[in-house]
Amino acid sequence: MKRVQSNIVNIGFTIMNQPDEVKDGQGRTKKTRQSKQGLEVMQAVVNGNSAGVTLRTINGAQKSAAINLDKEALTDLLTAINEVLSSEEVN
Repeated sequence: MKRVQSNIVNIGFTIMNQPDEVKDGQGRTKKTRQSKQGLEVMQAVVNGNSAGVTLRTINGAQKSAAINLDKEALTDLLTAINEVLSSEEVN
């Protein structure tokens, strides 16, 4: 008999837009739809090694289908986000 034990860890990040509050016609404060939008990034780690990374968008109560990303795609995504952030700092 051989015993196999896997150590599985799921790491998740949920990134949402900052809540914007606006007043409706009766003076009540409401959150905008944009504040309910964001991303979810999940990573499964098995025995210390990444078993995969998924990304999905969140729009209100709906989540998109998970998209599997490999290391090259994650690196490209990081490059794109850094470029966007650097142009935001200039403006």
